[in-house]
Amino acid sequence: MKENVFSGCVTDVEGFRLGHSSDLNAYTGVSVILCPQGTVGSCELRGTATATRGIDALRAEHLVGHIDALVFTGGSAYGLASSDGVMRYLEEQGIGFKAGSHTVPTVASSVLFDLNFGDGKVRPSSEMGYDACVNSSLEEGAQGSVGAGTGATVAKLLGKKGAMKGGLGTASCPLPSGGTVGALAVVNAYGSIYDYASNLKIASPLSDQKNKEFVDTEEFLRLHGRPTEGFGTTVENTTLVAITTNVSLNKNETHKLSQMAAHGLILSVRPSYTTVDGDVVFALSKGNFQEALDVVGEAAKFAVGQAICRAIKEADGFSIIPSWKELN
Repeated sequence: MKENVFSGCVTDVEGFRLGHSSDLNAYTGVSVILCPQGTVGSCELRGTATATRGIDALRAEHLVGHIDALVFTGGSAYGLASSDGVMRYLEEQGIGFKAGSHTVPTVASSVLFDLNFGDGKVRPSSEMGYDACVNSSLEEGAQGSVGAGTGATVAKLLGKKGAMKGGLGTASCPLPSGGTVGALAVVNAYGSIYDYASNLKIASPLSDQKNKEFVDTEEFLRLHGRPTEGFGTTVENTTLVAITTNVSLNKNETHKLSQMAAHGLILSVRPSYTTVDGDVVFALSKGNFQEALDVVGEAAKFAVGQAICRAIKEADGFSIIPSWKELN
């Protein structure tokens, strides 16, 4: 079967920038989306193993109406320190909520747990958050084991011995109106990963690495229960997703878009939203295009599925853990 040729990025929506900072010694990193002025943001937080910062401002009733940056970081809750560097960068640019003589940037952040893949004593820092902003670009850029995806892993039903490498992926989808939907996914999931467009499984727990024998996560859980809690804890799994669009949406509509985009995660990560996953989907809107929300939501679902698939297919296992590329 001919492989999909993936392309497109969350930055295909005009004004959004994406930057990364990666530590390839400790195998962790941070990724930042810098938003154009006036961006409306919201999120759908269904995971039960989450760690976040600054998402209060995304509520419809909140005083602050816009978001300036979105941070996805490794390092578990320790990685939230990287947001300080993003705040510093934006303040230097004069970007943020004006409060008297001060400018306070609106930055939302969410983390994934990668401490058991590399050196868990090294976590994304304020400096790494700042560097990710400096490195930000309008271009598509690197995929796979980069930024927040550097230490990501998936398919952890059988623990580390059977897991595969996760990563970071991007995609975009044009809309009938001429608008665009972009997607960014950082995949660090407990479950198996599917290309939902073809329904082909692309990552699953390995019962035999040498002979490439896989276990179906959903079937195994249903028939045998859960044999492990992952690499050693119950909180080391998360898929983080961001949607951008230049369709004009208010906060309530943006929240609905985040819910609709979550279906791309559900179809691609099986199971998703488990008790040991911290899955979160963000939606960001800035533009003047007009489109039915159902159309935007369907495009977002597709783009999320593409981004998740790309994250797996372009990941590097660093000779530590098998990647899709090494097995195919």
